[in-house]
Amino acid sequence: MIIIDSDVLIELLDRKSEKGDQALKQTIESNEEVATTVISLHEVLYGLHKYGKSAQELLSLPILSYTKKDALLSSKIELEAEKKGKIICRTDAMIAAITINNNAKLYTFNLRHFQALQDLGLELYPRICPSKSEQASPTI
Repeated sequence: MIIIDSDVLIELLDRKSEKGDQALKQTIESNEEVATTVISLHEVLYGLHKYGKSAQELLSLPILSYTKKDALLSSKIELEAEKKGKIICRTDAMIAAITINNNAKLYTFNLRHFQALQDLGLELYPRICPSKSEQASPTI
């Protein structure tokens, strides 16, 4: 399963986005099930409502909820990042936990936010190996 992060969803919903077209093609060619998280849903719905755009297409995607199991894991992810002196957004930890607990891969363009979480079990789509400079970054 591929979980689509909010930044990718935004590009997919933008009919004029070449980046979105490429992301759609990659996702279709993967032949994998696709979903998003309730966290990403909230983030994108906020923008759609703010700018008076339709949410119908977004709401047709399968949505993964945030569970107790996810809360347990995301709190540990956030704590581990803190112990390493890295700052992680709480919603990113929540999205990572949902992805890990569903044995899925996260499709995001925000590599800086998520790449360091690969050490904690997060798999990114397409598979990306962290570079030395990104590993050294104090912000996740």
